[in-house]
Amino acid sequence: MTDLPPRLVSGIQPSGELHLGNYFGAIAQFVKLQEEYAGNCFVFIADYHALTTVRDAEKLRTSVFDVAASYLALGLDPSKVTLFRQSDVVEHVELSWMLASVTGMGLLERAHSFKDKIAKGIRPSVGLFYYPVLMAADILVYDASVVPVGKDQVQHVEMTQDMATHFNEAFGGAEPVLRRPEYRLSPVAKVPGIDGEKMSKSYDNTIPIFMTGKKLKKKVAGVVTDSKALGDPLDPETCNVFALLKMFVHGEEREELAGWYRAGARDGAPFGYGHAKQLLAAKIDAHFADARAKYEAFQADPSQVDAVLEAGAKRAKAVAGATMDRVRKATGLR
Repeated sequence: MTDLPPRLVSGIQPSGELHLGNYFGAIAQFVKLQEEYAGNCFVFIADYHALTTVRDAEKLRTSVFDVAASYLALGLDPSKVTLFRQSDVVEHVELSWMLASVTGMGLLERAHSFKDKIAKGIRPSVGLFYYPVLMAADILVYDASVVPVGKDQVQHVEMTQDMATHFNEAFGGAEPVLRRPEYRLSPVAKVPGIDGEKMSKSYDNTIPIFMTGKKLKKKVAGVVTDSKALGDPLDPETCNVFALLKMFVHGEEREELAGWYRAGARDGAPFGYGHAKQLLAAKIDAHFADARAKYEAFQADPSQVDAVLEAGAKRAKAVAGATMDRVRKATGLR
């Protein structure tokens, strides 16, 4: 294992339209990191994980395609990134069982995400409880050295580290069998939803990446603000609209916008939340215009996306297979 290259691994669930939180919290980071980890960047669409909540076969198939098309449209380069379906590489499931055999119940019982989902009324299935084990296998089967995550996912990477350690202690010899990964925090701490909470499909507070026109304006109009009147001074530091605008405006433009907020005026005319929302809708529409056109082209010709996923699965399976050969030998299964 000493000659393994630096390798990045991440995944996303196909559970609906991608939104601004997905983009700024993950996808934009992947597009940058694909240069640093060119040839050793693995991004999978977690359709096995999606089975804990999705019960519609056609919806799952469509969502997998939409996620792949979106990632490619937004800048993921298949010559640098291995993009594939999780379910095309069954080694994920095989390794998860081996990890489960050395993982204590107490570790899984401490998982924050499981507790949060139960608190929201989601049925506590075995799959939901087992989720961190499969996630650990997703990472370890590719000998990942780094996993980009938001703060809410750090615990899962730490659990993966624990599982790798337990496995190596149980089956390793002079050299560890599984590589211990490290997490890499997203530079964007939180992308707020239209209600000010973290943008998430679970909270139904998202702004879809490729939404445009009247639908986009209506969605943005729903961003929660206080009740200050047009022309009143506004606080950019506490405004949900400004927090979203910061994703699109930088430097002098951001300072100018903050000035309009504090003055409650722009170019001598009153300035209010309605103007800020109009600006946000325009920024979203313009920022994703090129990617939206590419996404629509992929929808018109699905074979392009299918070819990328098939090639990605072949590459991923080769890497995962090499890991599993090592794991099977260490456990005595070969």
